[in-house]
Amino acid sequence: MPDTSRRLISEPLTAVILAGGLSRRMGSPKPDLHLGGRTMLSHIIERLRPQVTSIAVNLNAEPADAVDGNTPVIADTVPGFLGPLAGVLTAMRHVAGATPEASHVLVVPTDTPFFPDDLVARLIAALTQRQQIAVAASVGQMHPLFALWPVALADDLENWLMSDPKRRVRAFIERHASVTVDFPVTMTPKGAFDPFFNVNTPADLTEAKGWLSFFEDSRA
Repeated sequence: MPDTSRRLISEPLTAVILAGGLSRRMGSPKPDLHLGGRTMLSHIIERLRPQVTSIAVNLNAEPADAVDGNTPVIADTVPGFLGPLAGVLTAMRHVAGATPEASHVLVVPTDTPFFPDDLVARLIAALTQRQQIAVAASVGQMHPLFALWPVALADDLENWLMSDPKRRVRAFIERHASVTVDFPVTMTPKGAFDPFFNVNTPADLTEAKGWLSFFEDSRA
């Protein structure tokens, strides 16, 4: 059977890293957290580069140290720190302006440094409708901020942000056609590892450093 998934998404494909949150639980901006001698944001950018055409960072503050001059920094298009869906909307508006021929935008958060290196390929392959959201999942849990979003949903999303006080990402996804892509955990001598392990607290950062050391030692 021919692979029709590529025809359901118009390239180029831009990834937007959501780095505009307030980081209340961490206590300091997540993009500038250091992991293995590098910033968290630099880990995310390095993992994305082979998978997409271009990258931008959604950031509502001074540019993070890890953002180089070739990476666009885009602030929320709606005021008030309205949460991650505001970042998704910003990503859609950015792509619509920068590459109007693109049908989708990939959105990822800035606190998940080990996400799969086949994330984009598997999300694209899962699409069965052109105006469909493709969302990653693991261990029975959806990760709605790891998703391919149709740019055409921007107006509906902006209306949703202005009218729904809860602004829940999953609730918005449920309004539209979507497909969930399950990614397996990795079995290691250290235990099962979920590639969507995210860093929300200082304790999580310590755990991430342990996993990074383990993976580096395993490759040595």
